Amino acid sequence: MTLAGAGDTVRDEGSYDYIVIGAGSAGCVVANRLGEDPALRILVLEAGGSDRATIVAMPSALSIPMNTPRFNWGMTTEPEPGLDGRVVNLPRGKGLGGSSSINGMCWVRGNPMDYELWEALGAQGWRWSNVLPYFQRLEAVAGGGPLRGTSGPIQVTRGNEKNPLYQAFVQAGAQAGYALTPNMNQRQHEGFGPMEMNVGDGRRCSAAVAYLRPAMARGNVRVVTGALVDKIQIAQRCAVGVQFSVNGQRCFARALQEVILSAGSIMSPAILKRSGVGPEQELRDLGIEVLHHSPGVGENLMDHLELYIQQECTQPITLYPAMSLLGKAKIGAQWLLTHRGLGATNHFESGGHIRSRAGIVYPDIQYHFLPLAISYDGKSLASGHGYQVHVGTKRSKSRGWVRLSDARPQSLPRVRFNYMTHADDWLEFRACIGLTREIFAQPAMAPYRGRELAPGADATSELALDAFIKRKVESAYHPCGTCRMGTDRDAVTHPDGRVRGIERLRVVDASVMPQATAGDLNAPTLALAERMADLMRGRHLPEAQDAPLLAASHWASAQRSSTILRDYASDRAGLREALLASNGRGYWLATDL
Repeated sequence: MTLAGAGDTVRDEGSYDYIVIGAGSAGCVVANRLGEDPALRILVLEAGGSDRATIVAMPSALSIPMNTPRFNWGMTTEPEPGLDGRVVNLPRGKGLGGSSSINGMCWVRGNPMDYELWEALGAQGWRWSNVLPYFQRLEAVAGGGPLRGTSGPIQVTRGNEKNPLYQAFVQAGAQAGYALTPNMNQRQHEGFGPMEMNVGDGRRCSAAVAYLRPAMARGNVRVVTGALVDKIQIAQRCAVGVQFSVNGQRCFARALQEVILSAGSIMSPAILKRSGVGPEQELRDLGIEVLHHSPGVGENLMDHLELYIQQECTQPITLYPAMSLLGKAKIGAQWLLTHRGLGATNHFESGGHIRSRAGIVYPDIQYHFLPLAISYDGKSLASGHGYQVHVGTKRSKSRGWVRLSDARPQSLPRVRFNYMTHADDWLEFRACIGLTREIFAQPAMAPYRGRELAPGADATSELALDAFIKRKVESAYHPCGTCRMGTDRDAVTHPDGRVRGIERLRVVDASVMPQATAGDLNAPTLALAERMADLMRGRHLPEAQDAPLLAASHWASAQRSSTILRDYASDRAGLREALLASNGRGYWLATDL
């Protein structure tokens, strides 16, 4: 069936209870959970294609799909004023699973206080005790553990940590005066310890693998790939369907209950704007009819930045030999035959979370340790044995934006993060370098420690460090915040994802986060989508009774602690005041809560 179009025909794709735009992490979760009701019909629209490829499934090949146009939108930022006009790479997943099919698979829930901060910023209902049950529902953690899930769709494992450098780094953190944690995703996030990855049976466990394929197998979830969404059709302030194209053919599908926008922190605000929801002047300048003036759409963009602090290794125990053609061939052959060996890990097997200075309630610096000196995208390899940490700050106060280039769906939006434009960012990144150097100088690293490769021993002055930061800082690929949820008038979405001012339209992805979490964003995005899917169905898992909020007893006066002792869950009001104070509203100076 076709409908009359303006100069061409529009194919009628029929009616569905729910239409989900985007088959990334959040979209896969929503489609699966809504599809548990066999009476519902769900349509999922994905602009990319299939995720089935060896380079996607093999964990150690993570840098390949990240640099492959089939799986990556190939985005870059506008020239960044805080980085002397540098253009920064911004990979975004394209295809089933979205960015969960090209990311580093680091499984980090974030700190429980992240979610207390969300609620303090207006995201009512998103406190840790409400979110924890959803992490437990989605996880299948090998070996289990306190506060963990063991039967969920996402398989979570630890690396075997055979390389002695992993443990040496953790021991060095303890020698520098920081706490140890047996698992950063259990009771204690702060400190040094092993890392986890969403890998199962040696293969990437993406949202497409864990959620979408089982949903499609039920028969009531239809997925259309190569579907480029033009806009959400809105009539009388109510979402009624979606206009999209497939191979140049214009199509329209009706939504009987809701349209769920899960296109990610870059594309979701772009689609809202093309649909007439966004800042009035921007839309008018592009000839788009303004259906609802929402000035926050595309604003509040934040990200995690990181640096590579690299050290020469004096012993031939790193992954350097594995980077040769022969080495890669051996790893690939073993993985294809057994799904084991070096191909079955992302190689981020230990890490840490620390505070940059006294007066910060919970960690704002994250470490990923790697027994190799190489850039995250795999394009820059040191010329010999080395090791490194990816280190960066988690709650930068700089904010950017996503704006349309024009009104065409084929055009990628303009993106500017305004990286390093807040004075505190410089304090925190200098701390990243100084604190890392101190950790690398500990006795545990002495048997392996050679010369510093980056920034280099000569980079000691503030001027030299700032030059290194401007030249080398990179995105950790964690954009969020562009459709912020809250209860204030400037929030784009309500705390249940409903778009303010428009009925039957909801945003469910990392764009609704009011603040980036203290760690990689994929696990929090999945948990967010799990809870949102329940809220759509008018249900909620029971609040967790055991949901500790641990912090160092003397965080207000000390930058580090070797023990994490105090549970602040009994003083949530005081904790929230402290969280707000230490994250942009002046620094908390009291000795304690």
